[in-house]
Amino acid sequence: MPSSTEIRQQFIDFFCKKYGHTNIPSSPVVPHDDPTLLFANAGMNQFKPYFLGQETPKSKRVANTQKCIRAGGKHNDLDDVGKDTYHHTFFEMLGNWSFGDYFKKEAIAWAWELLTEVWKLDKTRLHVTVFEGDPANGIPRDDEAASYWEAVGVPKAQIHLGNKKDNFWEMGNTGPCGPCTEVHIDRTPDKSGGPLVNGGTDKVIEIWNLVFIQFNRNEDQSLTPLPAQHVDTGMGFERICSVLQGKNSNYDTDVFTPIFEAIQKVTRAPEPYTGILENLKDTAYRVIGDHIRTLTFALTDGAVIGNLGRDYVLKRILRRAERYGVQVLGTTEPFLHMLVPTVVEHFSGAFPELKRDPQKVRDMIYDEEVAFLRTLKRGIKLFDKIAADMAKTGRTQVNGEEAFKLHDTYGVIIDITLQMAQEKGLTVDVPGFEEEMKRAQDGSRGTQKKFTVTAVKGDLPRTDDSPKFQFAAVNAKVLGWVKDHEVVRSGKLVAGEEVALLVDRTNFYGEQGGQVGDTGTMRSASGADFEVTDTQRLGETVLHVGILHDGELSIGDTVELVQGTIRRVDIMRNHTATHLLNLALKQILGSHVEQKGSLVDEQKTRFDFSHDKPITAEQLRDIERRVNRQVAIDLPVTAIEMPLAKAKELPGVRAVFGEKYPDPVRVVMIGAETPDKVHADNSTEFCGGTHMPRTGLIGFFKIVAQEGVAKGIRRITAITGKPAYDDIQNRSTVVDELAGTFQCLVNELPTRVAGLQDEVKKLQAQLKKAEAAQLAGVVDKLLEEAPTVGTAKLIVAQLPAGTSVDAVRTQIDRIRQKNASAFIVFGWTEDEGKVPLIAALTSDLVKKGMKAGDIVKQVATIIGGSGGGKPDMAQAGGKDASKLPDALKKAGEIGRELLAK
Repeated sequence: MPSSTEIRQQFIDFFCKKYGHTNIPSSPVVPHDDPTLLFANAGMNQFKPYFLGQETPKSKRVANTQKCIRAGGKHNDLDDVGKDTYHHTFFEMLGNWSFGDYFKKEAIAWAWELLTEVWKLDKTRLHVTVFEGDPANGIPRDDEAASYWEAVGVPKAQIHLGNKKDNFWEMGNTGPCGPCTEVHIDRTPDKSGGPLVNGGTDKVIEIWNLVFIQFNRNEDQSLTPLPAQHVDTGMGFERICSVLQGKNSNYDTDVFTPIFEAIQKVTRAPEPYTGILENLKDTAYRVIGDHIRTLTFALTDGAVIGNLGRDYVLKRILRRAERYGVQVLGTTEPFLHMLVPTVVEHFSGAFPELKRDPQKVRDMIYDEEVAFLRTLKRGIKLFDKIAADMAKTGRTQVNGEEAFKLHDTYGVIIDITLQMAQEKGLTVDVPGFEEEMKRAQDGSRGTQKKFTVTAVKGDLPRTDDSPKFQFAAVNAKVLGWVKDHEVVRSGKLVAGEEVALLVDRTNFYGEQGGQVGDTGTMRSASGADFEVTDTQRLGETVLHVGILHDGELSIGDTVELVQGTIRRVDIMRNHTATHLLNLALKQILGSHVEQKGSLVDEQKTRFDFSHDKPITAEQLRDIERRVNRQVAIDLPVTAIEMPLAKAKELPGVRAVFGEKYPDPVRVVMIGAETPDKVHADNSTEFCGGTHMPRTGLIGFFKIVAQEGVAKGIRRITAITGKPAYDDIQNRSTVVDELAGTFQCLVNELPTRVAGLQDEVKKLQAQLKKAEAAQLAGVVDKLLEEAPTVGTAKLIVAQLPAGTSVDAVRTQIDRIRQKNASAFIVFGWTEDEGKVPLIAALTSDLVKKGMKAGDIVKQVATIIGGSGGGKPDMAQAGGKDASKLPDALKKAGEIGRELLAK
């Protein structure tokens, strides 16, 4: 029986040694350079530029094993993990590719050869599917693929038609796609599984998917033919291991056995994994074993655990695993982080990057475990109470408000609530939960639509953009334009048309590497005036996005390209300052600082970096001083191209983790004019952006903000040049005015302000005391005049405007102390037209079945509000102050009616 390591190598060797493929290392599972993906979810993700014609592959035949995560987005297996034998969030995808080389015939023949001749699988157990066609999109049935399967010996009875869901592959909401043919294996004892193909059962499962990529799915969901036909095959590594090792479950293979042994050891679980689907203990093993692989690989490749996008997906994954450990395996302390060494040891042979910094990965997981465990146990206790109360009343659905409280107060994400509910035979009102979530959010954030293009119909001409590092205007020839995702190479543009203009050469910088694109104008001798509002790159083409204001432009016209000089200088100033900031952060905060993102435009530089705590005021001052020292000594800024391997050897050179760099690579050196002069204290970075020739031209550097954007990620925003001088001037003016107001020296201001704050606190305390005394007098008079209904005092009144809620609660406690039975409703007005209401009952009335929450809800509707609370005290708020007398009148009527019973 081959080991998983041997199976992985046999696949690579078959394609590389026998059929001339090149083994390409897996790309990071975190696709830093592809905003359309949360995670790499298929082997072809890193080859997307080849399918789109943006880059030319060095080899037309490629094979590898790719790290993949399917959790979130279009492809999401998270909810299925643990419930069956074959779903995972992290998995390896074995694959072979052809970039415009071989197509269906060879791909099918080689797949059959590997499966039946090398791995000796039973041919009578293998079934294949082909695409049945899609008339609505003009895609015919794939009879060609079916004929090739017949040619290698697959009987017609084992060839099945599949629909668009199963046999038309798409990477995501946008991107390359095409019809596919799948290989399934029949695991039924009597080989009767033909009707179960694509039936979602582990008795007949897909083991290999051969995708024939012919189209690109655009943002408007239309399909665009790709320039050349490609092959992309994907075989689930874990699944083929279970087949070749004679196991009924992926989790029974040696891919998982070392992890399961480690889980039992660190959790001290009394029983080992036994592979039973219906056993909750085994489900816990499967979930934890899967999720720790996902966390280890994702965090190694640069992801973090946080509250947005992929960061939040990882938080969900960790919390799901942690909950199983606590509630099923009985853990009481963080344990997931202790599994990282096992994952590293077991998989680093194929993925050596796992050995880069496993301690950092452990620390990130441990920190999140500690934070979650603080509230998880209380959340589980609350859920158990909710479930017990539901059992008493016969209710079977956890309502949205309860689910939201679990999420908001105890960090029990909706996934976990759904799991716990399912385990008790209950359901959850997910729409109700989402409504509560929506209510709690601050409102939707608006987004500004921007011209974007992922693939176009037609060939994009290459643009010579070598003049982009200079200021001089250049003349260029119009080659065409892009409109509605289509390259136009004939006709003419007329005034008012908005397009992306294509020219043979340009001095405009296309948006790349965090630096925004240039703006400017293109003018022809005939009077055409095209305003460039943005510049973008697509492969080797520069697109000048804008509008033709005057005249006409035709193919072949000559235009003069003039950059928006002032804006461009501001961008260059901020970009050079960003490099100095990057160096200063490393020097002040430590070598752990890594760039996680940046935005350089004409207004600012915004820089994201790895750091696990807020930067102190003193550290910020040190960072500013260090940058401004480099500015003041006016260092030279030099850019050269070097072989990538040589560039990586430069002392202190910095690159963005996960970024792909060309070879040769452009290196920007500050303070050294040749590579041999570079030392570790210089700023030296791989960078294709535009820069000032000397640091002195930055003028001045000022940090204006710092914030956390995710767990372990900080962001600094800074300004340079005139905006920085203006900021300092404004701050100086404010300080001078304050010194004049306090009649003191500038350096005495902190002491004066501290003294004033102390004085304000004392006055506030005195005011609060006086307000309480005044309110006590008002309430005492109300109590004295209050009628008795039955045996209880009925106290309903409007209190003085601006009264605080805390003060009202204090007076209610006083009333309860003086009266054994009282029905109380108070209302008053606040600033901005708000109208608070509080209803309170003494314990004897609560025992009779009265509820303050019900009372305050009825009253609040009159003032346009709502509320609720406990039976003995509830609070509400409204917006219509004019209706407060009517609301209190209603409260009195309710009180009389209830007390008279």
